[in-house]
Amino acid sequence: MPARSLPPLLAVLVAAGVALAGCGLPLPSPGAGVPHAPTRVVPGSAAGGPTASSGPSPVPTLTPALARAALTTLDGLPVKGRAPKTGYDRDAFGPAWSDDVDVSLGHNGCDTRNDVLRRDLVAERLKAGTRGCVVVSGTLADPYTGRTITFVRGRASSSKVQIDHVVALGDAWVTGAQQLTATERRTLANDPLNLLAVDGPTNSAKRDADAASWLPPNKAYRCTYVARQVAVKSRYRLWVTAAEKAQIARVLAGCSRAR
Repeated sequence: MPARSLPPLLAVLVAAGVALAGCGLPLPSPGAGVPHAPTRVVPGSAAGGPTASSGPSPVPTLTPALARAALTTLDGLPVKGRAPKTGYDRDAFGPAWSDDVDVSLGHNGCDTRNDVLRRDLVAERLKAGTRGCVVVSGTLADPYTGRTITFVRGRASSSKVQIDHVVALGDAWVTGAQQLTATERRTLANDPLNLLAVDGPTNSAKRDADAASWLPPNKAYRCTYVARQVAVKSRYRLWVTAAEKAQIARVLAGCSRAR
């Protein structure tokens, strides 16, 4: 098994209507809670057809019980210092957006980036002749900023929406991923559990930061964000630093109190 199974850390979030099949851990996507408009397949690229006009979706809320479950899982993670970044290279995690992974959405004939765009955007349109893979436009309710972003595929516009590794690959490398096999690292880099479509500039600002040094500007999403990091680190046997654990614990403590 390239990744160990998880405790039912966030199982109740199935009520949000979104589950990552095969991950063992249901989690909300940014589009959870809004009716998904029918996907349209259009000829050519992003230039033709109407653009999506869906409004922002509500950000899924981590319940107090789930936050407490995440705290329990966090307490089970090893606490160590960051290993040297020596030898780190993006290629150590395999080809970017590889479909050759044994997790949800793997081996479906589409690259991982487009898989996540189809999952997280609403009212998306797909490019004809790509077997339903390539997203040419859609609307993102960005979890990191709380803004609504119109995505249009193109050399100058695609970067407005980027796919974030919730646990950044650089952070994963210095907290245990260098000890994983090449197959495990490729799976970590393409596991939908660890991927979100987000605002491009915000993702670029995050870089390889862990929770101790970066949290989403949208405070309403921070509980879900750090809980997802805990789930990823648990699944791939990664550790946390003392500062990272303290920050995650502070965030989860704030959302673990009964309302």
